[in-house]
This record gives sequence, C-alpha cells and structure tokens, in this order.
Amino acid sequence: MRRIVIPVVGCSLIFLGVGPALAGPYTTGPVIQASGTSPFDPTCGLLAEGGTVFFDSEVEPWVDVSPVDSDIVVGIWQQDRWSNGGARGNVAGVSVDGGATWDLLTFPGVTDCTGGDFDRASDPWLSFSPNGDLHVMHLVLDIATLPGRPGGFGPNGMMAQKIPAAAFSDGVVDESEVTDPILIAFDDRGDLHDKNSMTADPHDPDFVYAVWDFLDLPTGAAINPDRGVFGGGLGFKGAALFSRTTDGGEKWSEPEVLYNPGGVNQTIGNQIVVDDRGVLFDFFNEILNFRNDDRGSQFEFNLSMKLSPDRGETWLPHGRPLRIAKIQSLGIRIPAGDDNAGAPVRTADVLFDVAVDPANGNLYAVWQDARFSGSVDEIAFTMSTDGGRTWSSVIKVNQTPPTGPVDNRQAHTPSVHVADDGTVGVSYYDFRNNAPGNGTDTDHWLVHCHTACGSPASWTDEAHVAGPFDIQRAPFANGFFLGDYVGLDNVGDTFTPFFTQTTATDPANAYYATVSP
Repeated sequence: MRRIVIPVVGCSLIFLGVGPALAGPYTTGPVIQASGTSPFDPTCGLLAEGGTVFFDSEVEPWVDVSPVDSDIVVGIWQQDRWSNGGARGNVAGVSVDGGATWDLLTFPGVTDCTGGDFDRASDPWLSFSPNGDLHVMHLVLDIATLPGRPGGFGPNGMMAQKIPAAAFSDGVVDESEVTDPILIAFDDRGDLHDKNSMTADPHDPDFVYAVWDFLDLPTGAAINPDRGVFGGGLGFKGAALFSRTTDGGEKWSEPEVLYNPGGVNQTIGNQIVVDDRGVLFDFFNEILNFRNDDRGSQFEFNLSMKLSPDRGETWLPHGRPLRIAKIQSLGIRIPAGDDNAGAPVRTADVLFDVAVDPANGNLYAVWQDARFSGSVDEIAFTMSTDGGRTWSSVIKVNQTPPTGPVDNRQAHTPSVHVADDGTVGVSYYDFRNNAPGNGTDTDHWLVHCHTACGSPASWTDEAHVAGPFDIQRAPFANGFFLGDYVGLDNVGDTFTPFFTQTTATDPANAYYATVSP
C-alpha cells in the first residue's frame, strides 16, 4: 500500500505546466496524480512469451464515485503495459478524501504478480452498488498460444471481485478486504473473451451486470492478439455475452448469448447503462464484416443497442438490434512534421462511451468519427429522450479549432457523463497545441452542455483539463497507447475526469481532476 501525494501549485502540477486559458465558465481544479511507482515486484510476470513491458506505465483508466459517500473515489488502470497485449496486472487508486490523496490497491489472485494463475490482465472496469459495495472486473489471459493454434490465444477469461462497503470505513482499503476472484468465463481452446464492462444496478445492490464479446476463431485464424477484431475466416463469429449476479457478487450466472450477429461478424465494446425505470440498455459496436441485413455495404461499424426490461432475463428487440449510427473512424496518426509522422496512435477508434441521466432516463453516446471533415477523427454525439427508440442527428461536440494543420485537428478517446444538475459533459484529447517537430503535444479537455444538447450551438463551453504532454512517450502497443477508454464521473454538479498522460520520465500516469461550474 502506497500513498501518493503530489504537491500542487495553483491549478496545475509543477511538471504539467500551465495550459491555455479556459474557454467556458467551468473551472478546472488541481490535477492530482493517482498512480505511482508500480507496486509489483520488478521480476514478476516477465516470463510471458514475447513483447516489451513498459514498467511504471498506467493506461486505460476507469473511475467511479461511491453513491453513499462522495469522498470515496476509486480509479482503476492497467499496470505495466505490454507491447503485445495486456499488462502485468490491474491496479486501483483509492481516495477517501475526495481525490486529494490516493492509496494504491492490488487485486489478489488475478495475475502472476498478485498470486494468480494468469500471465496478464487487461480491460479494467469497476462500478459501485447503491449500498457502497464496489464491483471490479478484469480480462485475464495467458499470452502464449496453444499447441496447434498458432493464430489463436492462450487460456483467458473474465474475472469478478468485490470490495465490501465496510472496507472503506477506516480510510484505508487493504488487499485482504478484496474478495477472492470468481472466474465467470473461461476459454482454453484458442478463442478469446474480450472487451468487458461491468455495471452495478443503481436501484438494487443485489444485481450487477457483466457484458463482453466472445471471439470464436476457426483453426488457423490469425487475429490481433491485443484487440481481437475484424474477422478471421468464414468460421469466425463474435457474439455479445452476458452474466449477472443476483446476490451482490457471491455467485455469477453462466454466460449467455445476449446477441449473435452471425458468422464473420462481431460485437465489441459492450457497455450497459440502467435508466430511471430500471431498464437495461446494452450498447455495442456491431461490426458487419460480411453479411449486412440492412442491405448496406460490408465492413460497416454500427453503434447498436438492445434493451432489457427485466434485468437481463430477455433482450429486445428480438433479432437484429437497433442501429443508432455508423461509426466512421479513420483512426489517429502522429501529425505531419513531428518525429514518427504518420505512425498510429491507438485510441478508441472502434469504441464509444455512453451515459444515462438518472433523473429522466435520457441516453447519450459519443465516439470518434471522421464524417464532419472527411479527413480526421473528431468527437460525435447523439442522444435519445424516449428510451432509445429515436436518436438525434449526429453532431460534432469537440471544440478543437478548425484552423491550423489538418493533423492537429484530430480529437479522440471521448467519455460522456451526466452531472446531478443534468449537465452533460464530454471529455477528450486533441492536438490543437501541437508544435511541429520532436514529439506530439496533446491536451485533455472537457466540453459541456446544459440544454438542447442535440444542437452544436449548445456545446461552446469548454474547460482545459490538463496538458500539453507528449503522447509519443506513451507505451507502444499497436500504436502509442494511453488506453482504449478513460474515466469520467461526477460529484454533485462537478465533473471528475480520470485520465492518463505522459511525463518526461514516465511512459504514462493516471490523474484525477475536477471541473466545476
């Protein structure tokens, strides 16, 4: 257990520098580092096959604030990222003073570095129940392929743990207070459980929902061992799987198919939100590599949705899902004029984020999309006020200036969340302050909307959260990598971004900030 306390000067960390003036009425508070030196033994987990490990890197963060005590904030991330998939483990930062200071928490029994059976962990996720219990989910995997399956995956699965609410009462959460992991899904045939999320039901602490995709690979298929997407022969398919607990995490149901898009197609990025009526909405990218029952083109990416009115017993509509919008990302690249120009930056280009207003059930979705310019990804937004039946026109919400070098207009890795007063916030990275040469200057931003959020004119208020920092110092895993997602939550009317950035001496750290009216 290590407490991380970072000295703050004004509203910026000493080594972060001072960013541009805020563009809107919201104010960014101190940016606090939640991560620190890796808590793992320097020698653990190093025998896994292939790849380069980036020690002291913290990437792909997620965050949640306790509904019973807003001073309790927990973020989670991949610790010590590997170049060819996963990390040495997932680690959490725990704050019991509203984000001012953080303790590091490891999860026993998960990877080799914490006494578990798997080489690596990835896709960390967590969610508080309304009684203050914290539920945690890990993707766990061995990187070495199985005999006779050179293009497949090693043993892998989905793992759940819980931190009871009482563990937070004394101000320090110890590893002994984390429950033993439950392996809710497992494969040792060369297929892959991938890209998970977990959502605690805000109305009942007994119910928690887990959802992910399962890539069923034909023998001989060779698919990216880190992202696991985009087809793999005529036998390939990637259904969405669902499991739940009805007793607060003591037991989990056998995984069931929530939606199967058919052969040579798949889902990815499944994420559940629960509205004010208790209806579950599962959103996913439905990748149609071959068959398209909308009579559209092949290789379409669709932001799609199914819903359940009975806590996951049944999912509607029957058959194909509601397709909300096309995801038309071109991906992110290092800008022209910088070192490594044109090299990939691995971001949320096939993913998205969603949120629900707990007061009125409005649904919101954001993702990277090139439709606005035809040349670079920016941040797309749509919303529904009728339970997902209809959705507003897709609009651009990032405030990246439309001037300057084209590559500096790229924006990526958005998150969306709703504050208590109904304000919708969207966080993202962009390169607007990048100067040509050397690395790539990157900033983190938050734009917000109070009313009429389906109109671009409602999204002019923006706050600078952090940066600039050089994204080319990040771990390289099929591109310079901060994570496929970042966290965003709220305390009252204040947004709480939880994100990663690099420093001159560290490949990536996790940070917490507040953005307040």
